[in-house]
Amino acid sequence: RVVARRPSESEMKQAVVLLACGASGFVGPWRGVRLTAPHAASIEEMIEKSKIDRLAFLESQAMDVLRVAAAEFSHPVFPNAMIVGDCVITHLLHKLELMDRVKVMVVDTLHLLDSTMPFLAELEATYGFEAHVFRPEGCDTLEDFEKIFGMGLWKTSIDEYDRAAKVEPFQRGLKTLEADVMINGRRRDHGADRAYIDIAEIAPIGGGLAKINPLAYWTFEDCFDYATRENVPLHPSVALGYPSQGDAKDTVPVPDPEGLSGVQGEAGSVRFEAGAWHGDKKIWLDYGSERRGRFVGLSDKDGSKKTECGIHVDGAERSWDRDLWGGVGNEGVHTAVVNLPTREDALALKNSGGPAVVVVYAPWCPYSIAMEEEYEKLAVELSAKGITVAKYRGDVDREFVKAEFNVKAFPTINVVTKDGLVKYFSEDRQMEQMLAFFDEQTGAAV
Repeated sequence: RVVARRPSESEMKQAVVLLACGASGFVGPWRGVRLTAPHAASIEEMIEKSKIDRLAFLESQAMDVLRVAAAEFSHPVFPNAMIVGDCVITHLLHKLELMDRVKVMVVDTLHLLDSTMPFLAELEATYGFEAHVFRPEGCDTLEDFEKIFGMGLWKTSIDEYDRAAKVEPFQRGLKTLEADVMINGRRRDHGADRAYIDIAEIAPIGGGLAKINPLAYWTFEDCFDYATRENVPLHPSVALGYPSQGDAKDTVPVPDPEGLSGVQGEAGSVRFEAGAWHGDKKIWLDYGSERRGRFVGLSDKDGSKKTECGIHVDGAERSWDRDLWGGVGNEGVHTAVVNLPTREDALALKNSGGPAVVVVYAPWCPYSIAMEEEYEKLAVELSAKGITVAKYRGDVDREFVKAEFNVKAFPTINVVTKDGLVKYFSEDRQMEQMLAFFDEQTGAAV
C-alpha cells in the first residue's frame, strides 16, 4: 500500500517553476506518490512555449536598447547589409516606429550579389524608408570602379579592395550622416572577434562611435524563428542556400559543390524557404557557422582565413573624422612624429640621406591604426637623438607613393639611409622590432 506524504519545500518550489512553464507532468516523483509518465504532447508544448517565451524576451531586450539609441543619441545610424539579422533589426525599428528617427545606411561595393540592391528596394517599400547608399568614391558602376582601381583589385590586394569598396564608403557614410551611435547586427554566436560583444558598447577613448548590438545574445536560429513568426522579408538568396550575403566574388552557398565553404554538397540542399527549413539546418546553425560561405579563398596578412572586411575590426570606425599622429581630430595632442604635408616634403626627406624613418599610411586602415602607439614610441626614442621619424598620408596620393616609397599596401615603413630607402617588410610593428631594423640598416650611426 502506497502512503502519500506532504512534499518538501524544495519539491514545492520545483513544482511551481515547472507549472509556470506549463509542465505539470514533469515534477520529479515525490516519494510515496505515483505519477504517470509525461505525454509527448506535453513535451512538445513545453518546447514550443519555451521558444515563444525566449523570442518574446529577446525582442523586448532588443527593442529596449534600440529605444535607448533613438532617445539618447542625436544621430543614430544603422548600416544594413541585408543579412538575416539586419532584416530582423529593420523589422524591429519599423515595429518601434523609428524608421524616421534612425538613418539606414547601405554600402554598395558594386560587387554585391545581383539580388541585393533589388531586395533593398523591396525593404524600402515594405517598411517605408529610404536608405542612404554609399559607393566607392567616384564610382556609380562596376565599370567606374575598374577604371579607377583596375580589374580584379581584390585578387592583387584584398586590403586595398576592402579599403576602396567597403571601409572608405562606410566611413564616409558615417561622417556624412553625422553618426554618434552605430546600430549593427553582430552577435556572439558569430564567433571569432565577436564572441564576447555586449548589447551596447560605449565610445572608445581616443575617438569613435558608441555601438548598439541589439542581437548580441540572439542565435542564428532565433533570427530565423523570429523572421518566421513576424513574417520578416529575407534576402532571396537564403532560399537558394546562402546563409550570409556579401560580395558575389567571394560568397558561396553552404554546402557548395566545390567545398569552398568547408562543406561540400549540392547548392541549395540546405536552405530556408517560405518559413521552413530544408536539409540539415545544423550546417548553418552550428556556432560560428553563419559566415562560413563568406570571404571564400581570402586570407589575412598572417595567412589565417579572412573573417572580417575591416569595417567591424576594433577601432576601424574611429578614424572617419580623425588622422593619426596628430592632425584632424587630435588637435592639442603632442606627437613626436613629423608630418610631411606635401610631395616635395616627402621627396626632400627621401633624398636627404638620412638617417630617418617614414611611414606611408592611411588613417582608415586598421593596420595603420594598430601601429599608432608603437610608432609614436619609436618617434620619441629616435627624435631624442635628433633623428626624424615622419609620416606621409598615402591613400590620397596612391600613384606617387607607389612609385616613390615602395608602397603596395598600408602601412609601409621605410628607413632612409645614405644609399636610399630600405623597406621594413615585417608585420611585427612593435617599437623594439622597428628600432632593431633601423639600427641594422643605419649601423646605429647617430
